[in-house]
Amino acid sequence: MQDREIEHLFRGSATAPTQGLPGQPPFTTRPELCGTFGMVASTHWLGTAAGMAILEKGGNAFDAAVATGLALQVVEPSMAGPAGDAPVILYDAKKDNVSVICGQGGAPAGATVAAYRHLGLDIIPGAGLLPLVVPGAFGAFMTLLRDWGSLRLRDVMEPAISHARNGYPIAARVVATIDSLKELFVEHWPSSAAVYCPGGNVPKANDLFTNPVLADTFERILSEAEAAGSSREQQIDAACEAFYRGFVAGAVGRFCRDNEFLDTSGHRHSGFLSGDDMARWSARVEAPLSLDYDDYTIFKCGPWSQGPVLLQQLALLRGFDIASLDPDGPDLVHLVTECAKLAFADREKFYGDPDFVDVPISILLSEEYNAARRALIGETASGEIQPGTIPGYGGPVIYGLEDGQRYAVSEDGTAAPLSAPSPAVSIATGDTVHLDVADRFGNLVSITPSGGWLRSSPTIPDLGFALSNRGQIFTLDEGTPGCIAPGKRPRTTLSPGFAMRHGKPYMAFGTPGADRQDQWALQFLLRHIHHGQNLQQAVDAPTFNTSHFPGSFYPKRAALKSLSLEGRFSDDTVAELRRRGHVVSVGEAWSQGRMCAVAHDGHLLKAAATARNTQGYAFGR
Repeated sequence: MQDREIEHLFRGSATAPTQGLPGQPPFTTRPELCGTFGMVASTHWLGTAAGMAILEKGGNAFDAAVATGLALQVVEPSMAGPAGDAPVILYDAKKDNVSVICGQGGAPAGATVAAYRHLGLDIIPGAGLLPLVVPGAFGAFMTLLRDWGSLRLRDVMEPAISHARNGYPIAARVVATIDSLKELFVEHWPSSAAVYCPGGNVPKANDLFTNPVLADTFERILSEAEAAGSSREQQIDAACEAFYRGFVAGAVGRFCRDNEFLDTSGHRHSGFLSGDDMARWSARVEAPLSLDYDDYTIFKCGPWSQGPVLLQQLALLRGFDIASLDPDGPDLVHLVTECAKLAFADREKFYGDPDFVDVPISILLSEEYNAARRALIGETASGEIQPGTIPGYGGPVIYGLEDGQRYAVSEDGTAAPLSAPSPAVSIATGDTVHLDVADRFGNLVSITPSGGWLRSSPTIPDLGFALSNRGQIFTLDEGTPGCIAPGKRPRTTLSPGFAMRHGKPYMAFGTPGADRQDQWALQFLLRHIHHGQNLQQAVDAPTFNTSHFPGSFYPKRAALKSLSLEGRFSDDTVAELRRRGHVVSVGEAWSQGRMCAVAHDGHLLKAAATARNTQGYAFGR
């Protein structure tokens, strides 16, 4: 062999090509992570780091998830807080079982329709003390740690305590939220101002931000827990005791009873939530709902959440050849939007806490029912809210429009105006965080913590955190499945997800986004299942959503025919959707959703997290 031939064989290339390699996927904002040890994906890099540190310490996915969730409640206070809510869906590899932990607290004993009507209200305020429910996140985390975890309470609490005590670089999005609330805090919620804008000063992005009162609260919980006994189970139970029946519950009860604060009704009110309400509540382990779709089985929480909406959208879409449609084209966007309108109309008519409402979930997910619903989908955008009819089930669907007029959709499908207008004042809600974890033992877990946002209610000065205002999802309209009642869970928007593939545990996934969670998660699934996109491709792909149904949050308005697109859809797609009658708005290129996902794919673990808002991150090895 000649010297030049030998040189050619060994020379290679100093710069490897970035395109055209066999098996090389298209460019994504981050790589789809692959490894064998463990994966954590969350909506903030510090949460992901906390979870990964726990895996490196020898903990399992459930230990890591609790550490991640607690850390997120500290570093994303505009998205979630320690007294918020946190539905959990998990796969236990040892038992080969999928379970749900209901981390959604119920309404206080004093929160009746009559009590709100006595205050002159037709709708529950969106912020303040009146929409408070029992905080469920802490109980859900402790249940997960005690029954599925392996490490001690101190191990999983230390990252959150460190961030609260020693500080963390506060994100620009949190700073923007504080700045928008500065007047409310300084003039009406002084305990919140003391934490987030002391002296009237809003922090700057990446300032080292501390919450020493919250650190003290966590450390007292930990101290009381460790004093209760030597076993990890004893300590975790004692932590729950301190939170729900001890000093935390006492401070919550006094704060709600002894104070009145301005809320979105325009008036000052005290609250119904008491220490006794906290003492009566505990997190519950439940069976998930599921639906077979293609080679997958998708699992969601029950109809006390909006999770079944994703399943019903899939049931509707089973009648169409999704793989043949361009994922960025107008045909798919139109079809998915029209299916969402039907499923969310059914959410409003039928869903509620199954302890109080008989929800016909097997019918709602059946092929026969969805074949009839599917027939309503036409070539143009529907302009009415169209819930289905199931004799003996459901109630009127009530919604407001931008002009303040309220309507009720009756059983025959007609929308009649109601005499009481909806409030003219609207506020931005908080957002949500999300996390997914996979470990080398085969476990997977998905959690969507939210509530207790810094804008939800005033900060409790003795504790350093706010309370969950998810009670605003309830209605005061008797006969609707979402009507408030003592102990009843609001039909939460929080919706973690899990999937099996070919009958084997595969993926945990989810996103923040209120009513849009199960729209964006659906689009992620469709791209991954039908269009061969890997996790990161499907996370990065442009998204869309509709608000053509009553919004879950105050003031519960619907935007008929609405369709919001990220700015990366083509002009031709936008024009065609408008031609079909959709009221299209085009936003920024990277503006919708904060999807995360982890997966067990054969011998590999995989993970992805959105680059939107420059906070989410996945990590693993």
